[in-house]
Amino acid sequence: MANNASAKKRIRQTETATLRNRAVKSRLRTFRKQLLAAIEDGDAEKSTKAYNQYASAADRAAKNNVIHKNAASRMKARMAARLNPKSA
Repeated sequence: MANNASAKKRIRQTETATLRNRAVKSRLRTFRKQLLAAIEDGDAEKSTKAYNQYASAADRAAKNNVIHKNAASRMKARMAARLNPKSA
């Protein structure tokens, strides 16, 4: 247990950041599920829109250091390959 004021403050900050990061990661997973569902349906327009949302969310998460920038890039590349299997 924290004994000094700075340690107590750090605990509060960590809890706040943890909740924020959890929400961002959950949003990423939701967009990923929507994208995979759109790809399964075979609707190109819906898939492209879902991919753009997913890529934007991944970039935003990387910008805020929720995930590493290379992880965001890797996630986008893998989904792009699923979206356009002919060009991969």
